Amino acid sequence: MDSLTTLFSLKGRVGLVTGASSGLGIEFARALALAGADVALVARRGEVLERVASELREHYGVKTAALAADITIDTELDRVLGQARSELGIVDVLVNNAGIAPTGRAERIKRETWDQALALNTTAPMMLAQRVARTLIENKRSGRIINITSIYAHAASAIYRMAAYAASKAALANLTRQLAVEWGRYGITVNAIAPGWFPTEMNVEGFAKSDNLARIEAFTPMGRVGRLEELRGALIFLASDAASYVTGSVVHVDGGYLAW
Repeated sequence: MDSLTTLFSLKGRVGLVTGASSGLGIEFARALALAGADVALVARRGEVLERVASELREHYGVKTAALAADITIDTELDRVLGQARSELGIVDVLVNNAGIAPTGRAERIKRETWDQALALNTTAPMMLAQRVARTLIENKRSGRIINITSIYAHAASAIYRMAAYAASKAALANLTRQLAVEWGRYGITVNAIAPGWFPTEMNVEGFAKSDNLARIEAFTPMGRVGRLEELRGALIFLASDAASYVTGSVVHVDGGYLAW
């Protein structure tokens, strides 16, 4: 690691990004491709994945695989990983990004809504990480698992009522630490990125209809929401050899939101 390029290069790596058909997921896929990794894109909207896969091939010259799936179903996880391995090779950089953020009063939340949030935000990342780690261990290979949590894994929201989201992301944050402890001896690092507020298709409409954007900016020391490309550096760092001795950590990319 005697050059900057070598330090952060992901050439020869195979990344897999869930929730890769929109928002943060697309940006994480771009980051991996920018650093040279081949990328498997996973989400339910197959036609969107195909467009993203084409963009990555054309702009970054990497191999891609667009894999439509519901990652809350175990058999779908097995199929996706099998296809990714067949088309690209063994996945050694996993980005658990897919998630949902239902809102509503805690005293009125439905059991179904609660269960759906836990299934996608916590259980699916565990089941996918387990499969990736098992393959890496069996093949005596190192790897990187990066869970996308949230600032609301570490603090409560005064802007939206989101009990299921906060609970599921907090669980994912501590799962990150536990897996880091268990898999560190195999050369598998497990870290998390906790984004603050970034404009995505999930929230931009809500910003336009309320004063929530102004409130978020007021609560953020940098006085603004993030730009999607500002997530790239944290992901490339955690996925690369530059972070070979970093595990069990959470990197906050939030404009100082959690620093108050």
